[in-house]
Amino acid sequence: MNILHVQSVSAHYGDVQALWDMTFDVHEGQIVALLGANGAGKTTTLKTICGLLPVSSGEIRYENRRISGMPVHEVVAQGITLIPEGRQLFPKMTVEENLILGAYLKRAKQKRAQNLKRVYNLFPRLAERRNQIAETLSGGEQQMLAIGRGLMQDPTLVLFDEPSLGLAPILVHEVFRVIQDLNAMGLTIFLVEQNVHQTLRIAHYGYVIEGGRIVRHGSSQELEKDPKVREAYLGF
Repeated sequence: MNILHVQSVSAHYGDVQALWDMTFDVHEGQIVALLGANGAGKTTTLKTICGLLPVSSGEIRYENRRISGMPVHEVVAQGITLIPEGRQLFPKMTVEENLILGAYLKRAKQKRAQNLKRVYNLFPRLAERRNQIAETLSGGEQQMLAIGRGLMQDPTLVLFDEPSLGLAPILVHEVFRVIQDLNAMGLTIFLVEQNVHQTLRIAHYGYVIEGGRIVRHGSSQELEKDPKVREAYLGF
């Protein structure tokens, strides 16, 4: 079943068109990837889903409800959360304060204690450092905190924007393992990533974006075998 349906969506930054007639689906319970080079439109796509960038034409539906045109807080209230590129933590606040701030909507507040326990079980390192200031954490720990804060919103669909960016290789492997764990817990994942090798190992399905347009799509196995994908993104 489609949990997210993007139909013929275009979007602009002022007079500059950034997305062109984008159509794609995210199926419930899957990890779906959006692959592409820098500047291809990956982050812009996430912004349109979240309501941070208005849709110029077309529509976005979540669980068969139209969300394009909704303000950001209403999109989040539907069960969608974004783990942003660069983590965007509150650096002078503690780990636990950052997490609690993630549970600001009504539905999340009601399950705050339950979700905090879930985050600490998923990331024992955060539990050990719950009183530590966020800016003093390592890069990997900060990424875990960003993911944990998103989970405090009690989402059903998690959007990831370049979660492995700037991390050491061993931590990249850990981040992808966490994404698989979240999917195994029942969360649907829409993953924007430049690390195509790792992404295709864990994704069920993928789309390739170039110049704000979807140019290819298929199962991860199909994309991995696609000569143009191999040449452009896999280096062989």
